[in-house]
Amino acid sequence: MNKTLSVLTGAIVATAFTATAGMAAGTLEQVKARGMLQCGVSTGLPGFTLADEKGNWTGLDVDTCRGVAAAVLGDASKVKFIPLTAKERFTALQSGEIDMLSRNSTWTHTRDTSLGVNFTGVNYYDGQGFMVQTELGVKSALELDGASVCIQSGTTTELNLADYFRLNKMSYKSITYDTSDQTVQGFAAGRCDILSSDQSQLYALRSTLEDPNTATVLPVVLSKEPLGPVVRQGDDQWFNVVRWSLFALINAEEMGITSANVDSMLKSNNPAVQRLLGTSGDAGAKLGLGSNWAYSAIKQVGNYGEMFERNVGLNTPLKISRGLNALWTKGGLQYAPPVR
Repeated sequence: MNKTLSVLTGAIVATAFTATAGMAAGTLEQVKARGMLQCGVSTGLPGFTLADEKGNWTGLDVDTCRGVAAAVLGDASKVKFIPLTAKERFTALQSGEIDMLSRNSTWTHTRDTSLGVNFTGVNYYDGQGFMVQTELGVKSALELDGASVCIQSGTTTELNLADYFRLNKMSYKSITYDTSDQTVQGFAAGRCDILSSDQSQLYALRSTLEDPNTATVLPVVLSKEPLGPVVRQGDDQWFNVVRWSLFALINAEEMGITSANVDSMLKSNNPAVQRLLGTSGDAGAKLGLGSNWAYSAIKQVGNYGEMFERNVGLNTPLKISRGLNALWTKGGLQYAPPVR
């Protein structure tokens, strides 16, 4: 390469890098100026992301987006939800189509190091499992040799499935679909013996069957699937905003602050509560937000425990116990760094 061409090529690369960095660096400012958070979610998963016939969205991932909107804009309703398939989700984030992704996405080494994205935390600790046709009488995953398996393409499910069957010297036939709805439709139609996905999804999809008793979720867990919100790399301020919006809701549960009592907690003498709710310190200013950023999120969305129980807990159709998603003080994995 001659010197002139080398200089020209370097200038083009530098310009492209600057443009990309510029797009990412102003996410907080863009959201404030727009007055709306653009959040990528799944195309439909009960308990996590679901829109009714009037376009009202509910779910744990939906509430994660709303918590960020409340912290940034003071209004949890200021969210435009953009449904994305598993194959579309990271491209939409990389291109700037969305400000954040909250779509039951697993935090992995490959995604964290090669896609230009950052996982900001974990809003649901999960693991991959199997849902089988009850009439097959299968009690153990080790009885699945030769089975046909419905899976969603573009997910960690495919590699985990291959690893599990190879490790246990079993064979299987995979039947892939683009969306989780299509996988459960294939399962319900008898096109496969098994549906494999994160266990949270299996319980969610099972609840959509005409008769949920026709399907059984096996107890085996194949993998670690930490699910959480994702942002583009290159914008540390926005990364911090999304991360600490989630951490605020987890800390609130630990401190006993709820949507119902948050107003009275403003009078608390506890320094940790004061820092979280903005009655002392400058936690909000350090994020580029107002002092009431965490108060707004807790008041409008509730703490993490409220989000969990409202969307996927024992009193919902999914009937999922806290398990790994209990606070660390109660034997679970949910743990947020302190606001100080």
